Amino acid sequence: MSEDRDSFLKASWVNVASNVLKIVAEGALGVASGSLALMADAAHSVADLLASAVVLVWGRFVYDDADASHPHGHDRFEPLSALFVGGVLVILGLKLLYDSGTALLDGPTAEYSTLLVAGLVFALVVRYGCYWYTVAINREVNSPSLRALAADSKNDVYTTLAAFAGVVGMAFGYPILDPIAGGAVSVLVIYQGIDISRENVRYLSDSAPPAEERERIEEAIRSHPEVRGVHDFVAYYSGHVIEVEFHAEIDGDHSLAEAHDIETDLRKRVRDIEPVSDVHVHLDPSGLGEWKDAADRASTTSTAR
Repeated sequence: MSEDRDSFLKASWVNVASNVLKIVAEGALGVASGSLALMADAAHSVADLLASAVVLVWGRFVYDDADASHPHGHDRFEPLSALFVGGVLVILGLKLLYDSGTALLDGPTAEYSTLLVAGLVFALVVRYGCYWYTVAINREVNSPSLRALAADSKNDVYTTLAAFAGVVGMAFGYPILDPIAGGAVSVLVIYQGIDISRENVRYLSDSAPPAEERERIEEAIRSHPEVRGVHDFVAYYSGHVIEVEFHAEIDGDHSLAEAHDIETDLRKRVRDIEPVSDVHVHLDPSGLGEWKDAADRASTTSTAR
């Protein structure tokens, strides 16, 4: 877990640093040249910097152990920070779409310079390198926050390419390419933000995992040689991991020690399934029925009398 935390922090810091470098390079050149494309892309990176900083500060809490204030651990911190990234992307995409429409109506006024091309190439290299590094780290860590930052870095590459198209258009006498390309990319940014947000809302709302995931978990329980039946099975997301609760029916003549061993084995079987985190097992004697069923029967008998 400590190695995952270290990798998470390194990837988060790389995202923060790459955004700072991009903001400085594009912001300075954009202000100096009056290029709307560079200034908009630099503003985009300011939002990215805020998102990556939130992931750095907030997302790492998922690696902290459970404590008195968070007895079930800190798993929800990570999708919460990823949800913030998704929201930032949606807002940013809408802002870029608005700016592109305004530029189409008002007409661009920036002046071409070869320094603009150099600045954009630098930004592309920095952000693509960040995307590649974040994806590589997340193959080991499997973090929703890093997945969101990787998507953000990839979108940043596209927005920078759009700005590059605008600069190339200026160089060849077609400045209208800037707002057109920017508008197209802004739609992609909005879509990506909605997709990230939808995924992490599912993690935060205790929703059930996909049917095939639930079936795989239940099959692991039913395949135990001592289990005669399973009921009250529940699987739900707690953060980006899954918690499982179930009642397993076993023969009633087992000793307490034997039942304990069966329960321990069942818990280990289920916890070995990724991404299951915690398992709550209740053992019932096979064929005896539930206490709630007994209460219902008692209530029915009393009514009949």
